[in-house]
Amino acid sequence: MKKVIYALVLPLVVVSGLVFANREMKNETSKKSTPKPLSAAEMKAEREKWEATPEGIKYKKWEASPEGKKVFAGEAKIRKYISAFTNMEAVVTALSLPPGSRLGFGVMARINGDDYILSFGPEKSDGNFFNFNNEFQQLHSLKVNDKIIIRSHSVSHAPKYLYPIVSGDYVERDNKIIYKRAPHKGGC
Repeated sequence: MKKVIYALVLPLVVVSGLVFANREMKNETSKKSTPKPLSAAEMKAEREKWEATPEGIKYKKWEASPEGKKVFAGEAKIRKYISAFTNMEAVVTALSLPPGSRLGFGVMARINGDDYILSFGPEKSDGNFFNFNNEFQQLHSLKVNDKIIIRSHSVSHAPKYLYPIVSGDYVERDNKIIYKRAPHKGGC
């Protein structure tokens, strides 16, 4: 009888210990995973600290250079279309991105007289080197001088590139949608 009681109590003790330990771990991780957001003054101090680094100095020089000013002017030119997610007429000027770019698949396009990098992101493979699960299949049919309609949620820049980088979210050619970015899964 004593052995039966021990046999019943022992698993109960082990299980309750595991539950208690798991609860403690969850409390610890939740405390660690919620960093306090920086105040405006702290953000400004961090930015000033970064600007004093060699990379920050290099960026500030690029920003003040004619190339940097040209990129920022190009961004400003299409900002209203980006913020409203409205149509922009574009002409494809090149089927590849500048040499050395690491933006994934994209094309060069002229919008309102300025050149832009139209980037769609990396091409995804299903694991087999020769078999791409290619969401960009219809984009590969684009040709130089094709007139397209694009919409985007963002435009960015990098000192490495001489052109603003437009994220391609929607592309239409001859009134047919040839690309529409799938919505992000699980969140904003």
